[in-house]
Amino acid sequence: MNLGGGECGRLFRNFEWSTTSLGPYESWPSELRTLTSVMLGSLQPMLIVWGPDQITLYNDGYAQMCGNRHPAAFGHPFRDLWFDIWDQVDPIITAAYSGQGTSMDDIQFTMYRKGYPEETHFSFSYTPVRDPWGTVLGMFCACAEITAEVLMRREQQTIRERFMQVFELSQGGIAMLSGENHVFDYANEQYYAMIGNRDIIGKPVADAVAEVVSQGYIDILDGVYRTGKPYVAKSVEIELNRGPDGEKQTRVIDLAYQPMHDPDCRIGGILVQALDVTEMRADEKHRELLSHELGHRLKNQLAMVQAIASQTLRSAPDMQTARRTLSDRIGVLSHAHDAIIKGGNGSSRVGDLVAQMIALHDDPNAPRISTSGPNLKIGSRSSLSLSLILHELATNALKHGALSVPEGRVELTWGVTGAHQDRFELVWRESGGPQVVSPGSESSGTRLIRAGLDGTADCKVDVTYAPEGFNLIISAELAGFQQES
Repeated sequence: MNLGGGECGRLFRNFEWSTTSLGPYESWPSELRTLTSVMLGSLQPMLIVWGPDQITLYNDGYAQMCGNRHPAAFGHPFRDLWFDIWDQVDPIITAAYSGQGTSMDDIQFTMYRKGYPEETHFSFSYTPVRDPWGTVLGMFCACAEITAEVLMRREQQTIRERFMQVFELSQGGIAMLSGENHVFDYANEQYYAMIGNRDIIGKPVADAVAEVVSQGYIDILDGVYRTGKPYVAKSVEIELNRGPDGEKQTRVIDLAYQPMHDPDCRIGGILVQALDVTEMRADEKHRELLSHELGHRLKNQLAMVQAIASQTLRSAPDMQTARRTLSDRIGVLSHAHDAIIKGGNGSSRVGDLVAQMIALHDDPNAPRISTSGPNLKIGSRSSLSLSLILHELATNALKHGALSVPEGRVELTWGVTGAHQDRFELVWRESGGPQVVSPGSESSGTRLIRAGLDGTADCKVDVTYAPEGFNLIISAELAGFQQES
């Protein structure tokens, strides 16, 4: 008897089978002999459980799965081998002895086969073995330990979930496109929000975000997919149908298309990264405008001091009064510039900003600027804008508007408006001055005025160059107007 089988083959040949319920090898039924030959000659882990005592035979492949219990388990009852997991194994082996086979792609056990608990996974099939008359003699099992594969898949799944979490926590929109038609496989919440929360998964970009086709972005995606060269662009304007009724909105976006390669190093898809910087770029532009205006005003500060001094000396009855008035007005000018540079201290009021403007640009003995409105709180960013706008309006009125002549007047009003009392509105009306002519080009001051109130959403500036007098209406949402930055 030489069946090969490596170590387990040697154990088999040297084993005293006559001491077991199987008896000497020569007396074994043909079914058991045949299965033993198949088992010992196979590289796949195999197991035979035979007879009422469920005597266990296995090959070298199965021996590796037994841990420290090999070789002591060879030729002994199956229960002695897997006593620690018998509550899970017993129903399966019992079913096999009852003539019912069992097959599983993955069964999990916690085993102590190496002296410590470990999670294990197996794929197997238990097949009943019958004699010619149909009586079950035992069970034959072909199996494989898949613990490493399961743990690797789990680790890969964990890594994938972490990547997905990173994508979800990203400040920008991320989407994954597959195939030459650029079909959406994944998109994070930021991407959904950017495109208006449309149903896109499983659809090509050309169908899911159809408005980008005419803007050339499908051609760009085709180029990345074909050449493998990334596409990166900053502050590109893209029209997206993202409103509640699908209306178009122009968004400023930092965009990147990165080719993704499959295991064969072929391009299989594209990673889309898109950061909506519309508000950020608008804020930057507004800050640039304010910075330019601040520089302009600081450069002309001496000229303003000179004008204040000339006006004061011309109207003062005596030198002592002129000195006191000039000192007060220069102090007001200093406070006005402090408010503009600081952008408010978190507790500014509209009335305070108006009072600063009047103290600097109007004559308290013969006032020509009338004001009316509640002393509303104003946020620091809007405070900076409103201070500059008021001083720009007053300066323009003094230079060539209503305040440039003795008969001219300015009416300044402000308050809360809107059906839900949710908007701030300021109105500047000039009258009695020279005939107004619309300028051919906009100065930096005019651009500052048209930029509106920083920090507010939906700010509207309506400028009218009426012949009888310049008019301005500024309207903005109240919450942003009063929000602290």
